[in-house]
Amino acid sequence: MGFTRAELESFRDAVIPDLVAPGCRLLFVGINPGLWTAATGAHFARPGNRFYPALFRAGIVDRLIDASSGMSDADRDHLLERGVGITNLAPRATARADELTDEELREGGRHLANVVAEFRPRAVAVAGITAYRAAFGRRKAKAGRQDDTIDDVPLWVVPNPSGLNAHETVESLARAYAEPARAAGILS
Repeated sequence: MGFTRAELESFRDAVIPDLVAPGCRLLFVGINPGLWTAATGAHFARPGNRFYPALFRAGIVDRLIDASSGMSDADRDHLLERGVGITNLAPRATARADELTDEELREGGRHLANVVAEFRPRAVAVAGITAYRAAFGRRKAKAGRQDDTIDDVPLWVVPNPSGLNAHETVESLARAYAEPARAAGILS
C-alpha cells in the first residue's frame, strides 16, 4: 500500500485511538501519530519505522508485526494479549513531531496520567526524550528509567523508533525497550 503526498496530507490532524486494554502491563507512548499512521489507523505504521522489529528482537512479541498497511486483528490481539499498549502524547497527526506545540505536549502528559490511572500498567515507556522533556517540564531528563513515576508506575524514556533517529538501530532499540518490558513482567 502506498499513498501520495496529497493523500497523506488529507490525514493531517486526524486522531487514531489508543491501543490499550485491561491487562496492559507495558504502555508505550509515542509522540503523536504521523500521517502514515493516521492513514492506516495503526500506530508506528510508516514503512521503515523500527518499533515492531525492535519489539520482536527484544522478545516482547513473538512474531514480526508489519503495520504499514494497517494492523491485522491477529496482530492487535497479540499485542494486547502480551500486555502491550500504545498511546501518544499528542493525539493529532502531523507530518513531523516538531509541528506540535509545547502546550499540546503538556496536555499529552495529563492525558497519559489519565490512561495510566485507568489501565494501571506495570511500566510506561515514552519514546522520545525531547517530547518527554516538554510534556513533563523535565528539561534535563536523560534517557532510561526516570526518578519520576506516573501514578506510582515506573517510567522510562526510550529512543524514538523513527527513521529520523538515525543513530539508533533495531538492536539498540530492542535493548532499550527490553528494560521496561522486564519491569512489566513481559520479559524475564
